[in-house]
Amino acid sequence: MKIGTSNDKRARHTIILSLIGNVVLVFVKLITGIIGNSFALIADSIESAGDVFSSFIIYLGLRFSAKPSDKDHPFGHGKVEPIISFLVVLFLIISAGFIAFNAIQNLKSPQQMPKTYTLIVLAGIIIYKEAFFQFVRKKSKETSSTSLKADAWHHRSDAITSLAAFIGISLALLLGSGYEQLDDWAALVASIIIVVNAYFVFRPALGELLDEQKYDDLIDEIREVADDVDGVIDTEKCFIRKFGMRYVVDIHVRVSSELTVTEGHSIGHLVQSTLQDNFQQIEHVFTHVEPK
Repeated sequence: MKIGTSNDKRARHTIILSLIGNVVLVFVKLITGIIGNSFALIADSIESAGDVFSSFIIYLGLRFSAKPSDKDHPFGHGKVEPIISFLVVLFLIISAGFIAFNAIQNLKSPQQMPKTYTLIVLAGIIIYKEAFFQFVRKKSKETSSTSLKADAWHHRSDAITSLAAFIGISLALLLGSGYEQLDDWAALVASIIIVVNAYFVFRPALGELLDEQKYDDLIDEIREVADDVDGVIDTEKCFIRKFGMRYVVDIHVRVSSELTVTEGHSIGHLVQSTLQDNFQQIEHVFTHVEPK
């Protein structure tokens, strides 16, 4: 399979790095939260545990979506990607619900003041998670991977929950006795933020599954290349469907009405091969030849 092979590998390598990082953070947050009397940090570790599971699911999804076309799946298996993103959304919502429930339960009873050193751990986690968000998001743009984009927002949500915990613990320590529950309020706020981030994962995945036309820049580039093909007068309709990290293009080109069917057919094939040569992410091109 020529198209998208390098992107598939880059996406999987990125997810593996993400998976390893999340596993380490789960233990760091959980141990620090337990020893440091911070439920916000424990809640953060729960969210990271969800990240580990979702990253593993994304990795499996990327491997499956990279399978080449076959008799039963002529366009490949790329639609698995947005479906995997829906699972990530589900994990985010479940994590948010679990954190919110436990935070509310903790607010009903007296709590111990968090330890000061938890702030140092949280500061490092925030920097690490935001850096990884930028890294994974960049890779998602380079590979056009919806799954990587979902994983990137997972890192951003983790950074935000850690930031909420940092603020809550800082205020509790600053204000002193009687404000221990600010740590739990921080966890509750973090759960709301996680749900908001879940929407940012869900919306583009839904658009991809419904073949939403949001590729104007790519369409403009495709038209420009097609217009330069010998025999093409101009282009008419152009639609794009996304399958994982690859695209299927449906384009109408107009040629002289005086050409024979064979000549028009040859121009259509030339448009197809030219587009695939110029855009490595395009796997299939359907060319409709219209007389002008």
